[in-house]
Amino acid sequence: MNNTTLLNILFLIFALSGFSGLIYESIWTHYLKLFLGHAAYAQTLVLAIFMGGMALGSWICSSYSGRWKNLFLGYAVAEGIIGLFALVFHNAFDQITQLSYTVILPRLGTPMAVNTFKWTMSTLMILPQSILLGMTFPLMSAAILRVSPQNPGGSISMLYFTNSIGAVFGVLASGFMLIGLIGLPGTIRVAGLINVTLAVVVWLLTRDKQAGRFQVEPDRSAGSRSGVGWRRLFLAASLITGTASFIYEIGWIRMLSLVLGSSTHAFELMLSAFILGLAFGGLWIKRRIDSISNTVLFLAVVQVVMGILALSTLPLYGNTFGVMQWILRTLDKTDAGYAVFNISSHAMALIVMLPTTFCAGTTLPLITYSLIKQGDGERSIGAVYAANTVGAIIGVFFAIHIGMPLLGLKGLIILGACLDIGLGLILAWSIAIKPYGIRQPVVLSAVSISAIVLTLFLVKMDPYKMASGVYREGKLLSSKDTEIIYQKDGKTATISVSVNPGIMSIRTNGKVDAGINIDPEMEAAPDEITMVVSGAIPMAINPQAKTAANIGFGSGLTTHTLLTNRHLERVDTIEIEKAMVEAARNFGDRVKLAYTDPRSKIYIDDAKTFFSSHNKKYDIIISEPSNPWVSGVAGLFSEEFYRLINRHLTEDGLFVQWIQVYEIDLDLMATVFKAISSNFSDFAVYAPSHSNILIVAKNNGTVPDMSAGIFNSPETADILKSVRVNNMQDLDIRKIGNKKTLDNFFGSFPMRANSDYYPVLDQNAARTRFLQVNSRDLIFIANEPLPVMEMLTGADHSGWENTDVTFTPYLPQAGSAFKAMALRDYYLKGSLSPKYAEVRVQTRFVLQLKRMFSECGSVTGPDRIESLFNITKDMVSYLRPHELELIWKSLESGRCSSSFTQTERDYISFFKAVGRRDAKAMAGLANTLLVRDSDITPVRMRYLTAAGMLGNLSDGNKDGAYRLWSAYGNKINEDPPSGGLFRLLVSNSVNPNNEIYR
Repeated sequence: MNNTTLLNILFLIFALSGFSGLIYESIWTHYLKLFLGHAAYAQTLVLAIFMGGMALGSWICSSYSGRWKNLFLGYAVAEGIIGLFALVFHNAFDQITQLSYTVILPRLGTPMAVNTFKWTMSTLMILPQSILLGMTFPLMSAAILRVSPQNPGGSISMLYFTNSIGAVFGVLASGFMLIGLIGLPGTIRVAGLINVTLAVVVWLLTRDKQAGRFQVEPDRSAGSRSGVGWRRLFLAASLITGTASFIYEIGWIRMLSLVLGSSTHAFELMLSAFILGLAFGGLWIKRRIDSISNTVLFLAVVQVVMGILALSTLPLYGNTFGVMQWILRTLDKTDAGYAVFNISSHAMALIVMLPTTFCAGTTLPLITYSLIKQGDGERSIGAVYAANTVGAIIGVFFAIHIGMPLLGLKGLIILGACLDIGLGLILAWSIAIKPYGIRQPVVLSAVSISAIVLTLFLVKMDPYKMASGVYREGKLLSSKDTEIIYQKDGKTATISVSVNPGIMSIRTNGKVDAGINIDPEMEAAPDEITMVVSGAIPMAINPQAKTAANIGFGSGLTTHTLLTNRHLERVDTIEIEKAMVEAARNFGDRVKLAYTDPRSKIYIDDAKTFFSSHNKKYDIIISEPSNPWVSGVAGLFSEEFYRLINRHLTEDGLFVQWIQVYEIDLDLMATVFKAISSNFSDFAVYAPSHSNILIVAKNNGTVPDMSAGIFNSPETADILKSVRVNNMQDLDIRKIGNKKTLDNFFGSFPMRANSDYYPVLDQNAARTRFLQVNSRDLIFIANEPLPVMEMLTGADHSGWENTDVTFTPYLPQAGSAFKAMALRDYYLKGSLSPKYAEVRVQTRFVLQLKRMFSECGSVTGPDRIESLFNITKDMVSYLRPHELELIWKSLESGRCSSSFTQTERDYISFFKAVGRRDAKAMAGLANTLLVRDSDITPVRMRYLTAAGMLGNLSDGNKDGAYRLWSAYGNKINEDPPSGGLFRLLVSNSVNPNNEIYR
């Protein structure tokens, strides 16, 4: 095999090495964040371990590889060991973390000891592989230079290109395909197999390829400095440009998160765009580098141009919001539209990043080649790579922990640009002697200073655009109808507080996380209802609770609600972003107890880290994180997280999980319920509003009913009344199911439980957000005109003397109950009270039903059964049996009862049975009417089929329920059953693995 063919094969091999290398970076980061948490310090620590190991590996090669005879063998050994580590990594990680959580961490005592142990274990788990990864580039580069010393600059540039382009495909393949198909364990094993294969191939190809150390004669034409002076200068340049590049990366990812969204897939698109620029920069310089006469001057110009291009991303960035708005308004909400959305997002990231990163991709080849020309030889490869990686570590730590909070996005990017420009000017002035003169350094200096000054004073970051969350619905905020009263670039997110007509909202990267109505004359906002009810329901279920923890500060209203209960002795709130806690102070008195009550303590930490390090147990733990499509959040909806939480609940402790029903389908909702079901003995589900649900879980026994004692606390009662919760019925009406009824329902969906290792939710939530789907069927099941959940769960509403539910526009079942109350009062009192003005009543059918019983012959034909059906079904689900009996007694006191047909009498008997919750009679009469009603409408057929199935299930007759569905399912267009009522009934009739669900 000739050298040209061998080189091409080696370049391909190194591309595959880059492919697997980025998989490792991504997967190791994911694994270690599961152990360390997603807090800012944890993120930077993971990167520091990874990049620090790579820097150490590069430095080892720089110092010692010159003594090694066969570098290809060294490369093959490194790749092989990396691959073997990867093949066993998952099992080792799982065993270590389980042992840590169950045995070691609980015994360490202090948070400092816990964190020290976790950091040490994390370092041991990936540092050896990271060191080996850092050795691969210097080993392969030096080995190629030894066997093919011609055009060393071109060879090094090509290696940078192939490694980077492989990394681009590694990011996209793992993020968009491999993790979704085979999870984290399968993905890292695929990478491991690639490395082992590469090791074998390289060894077979190069067994006889040995050469002496690569070295060239020093070229002193570039300046008069000594070799040591040039080496120090170029290594410093490598470090500085590495620092600047990672400052850009952190800054751009935050900037673009406000445009593209902060999902995992959006991050992967941004990262691949960043690396793609580096790759093409390396490819471009490959053909030119060996012919550049003065690499120092060329590098100086590149650095200055790179800094100026970085500055240009700031004014360019402002236009991306309008582009995203147009994209979302143009695209259909389909899978094809989602694919175009991702392609468009990638294109936007490339437009912002590519020019600057293209220049960055030329710098390391130029620096390495310059050192080689100065006689530094092959050791320069590892030294440059190590210095650049150390610079990257500095850039990450500085950008996240100092630059972003202190300087903001604009200041951070400008600082990065100043580093590159400053470096370029130092290089330019360092050779500003004969024969080059000072003309070029002067021009570069003038242009650079002008660009920096213009950017500082003329470029403005629009806070309204940045707070818009344009990536969700394509809407942009405007100063005409919105006021931004707070905005800060925090360590993990950009936090804003906006005010528009009456509603104050706190936003994370543009996404509203909580909204409160600050106008006392207006209706409480839906978020406000959710936050108050989230705190109230667990207190009502566990009135003896002494301690509570709340995950996710948001506006602070849930914490405030908990603290209105004087029986609680401690409320700990865990929030990952400090700026969120600062911003929420703008809500003032509405959340004051969260800040002023001595029982309240706020921790800035990741939830998993907090619980494992503080080792406390709580009577109530409420989890209200951001939406699960936000990167990192889906880990708070996983099997492993629920297993961890279980260890921090007291004997009778309750865990409350909030999740939205918008922007998520029932398939993904099933992954959450399956994760909870496998870790808790029982759960109950409540709907605070039409947009959210609460899953209240318990691990010992069943979830108890709520106690009315919660209204004995004046402060708690007042805050509940502010969101139209005036009595126990207003809380009870929100219950929509329990484990007994919903396990089979969600078991019928062919999705595995969401797991840290198989992150189904994280992989798919961004897609359902784009498609604007929802899982409101789950809430609407409880609003069916049948007592579905009451009969299936065995709920006992005997404590309701009379139905007395407060109307709210944000909960359908409350509106339906209010309507039933209006009908009750009309038939018992003869008129509709003005208090029922907020509900719409079908006056025609209301009057017809009354006249049927009192004015014989006044209502004829189909209207008789339609009136009987349409009005009665609206009452039977929400009124109590004795109320319904009074209504029937009142109606039947009329003189026309004897004139009803047999079918009409059967309908009356049927509705009486439903009202009494008489399961056997319901089933029998529903079956009779399905056969006897010759003029049955599709609506009535659907209702009778559902009622018959419900009666059979409540009577323990699963076979009867299934037979009824088999007979009528296809006639009511519910074959197979979809995601609503009939899926619930069928799933409780048969085994969820029945073929109808496949």
